[in-house]
Amino acid sequence: MANETMRIFFPLKIVTYPLGEHGLEDNPEEISAVEVVAYEDAILAAIAKENRRFDNDRGLAEYIHDEALNQKVFSLYPSVEIVDGELWGIMTAGLKESLSGEETAELLDFVTGQNSDGWGEMFEQRSIKKPDGGIYVSFWRDKNYSLKLENEIKNDSPDFGYGNPVMGGM
Repeated sequence: MANETMRIFFPLKIVTYPLGEHGLEDNPEEISAVEVVAYEDAILAAIAKENRRFDNDRGLAEYIHDEALNQKVFSLYPSVEIVDGELWGIMTAGLKESLSGEETAELLDFVTGQNSDGWGEMFEQRSIKKPDGGIYVSFWRDKNYSLKLENEIKNDSPDFGYGNPVMGGM
């Protein structure tokens, strides 16, 4: 079982296809991270549905090819969480032991790959229903994308903390 938890945060890209007279319109509109907070529960439910597809209790950690890293990372699961009134993507890694700086960098590369081409690519192709159309949540952005460890988010956000009213998810 995991002895530590590492949480990795990243911005989301959310688009909507508004419902028009003849069904969904062809012109997607990007929704801001603040606006999409209203859909947090629906997004969490869609993520939980996707996470049930794992054939194991390790989630995405099963796909880590580096043997040493695979031995240290027990589990890796995607989710979303509200930080400072904005919805962020998050990967939570259960660790059997601490990672070195090089291993942390390798895990961040793995998460980036899963967000852009793996789990995240599959997830962004599934519509999440809302009353006036559907939204598509991408764990990858081609612009303004970076991964932040939880301590970096805490340092950047004075309101970050458990039990704080701006937090949600998980």
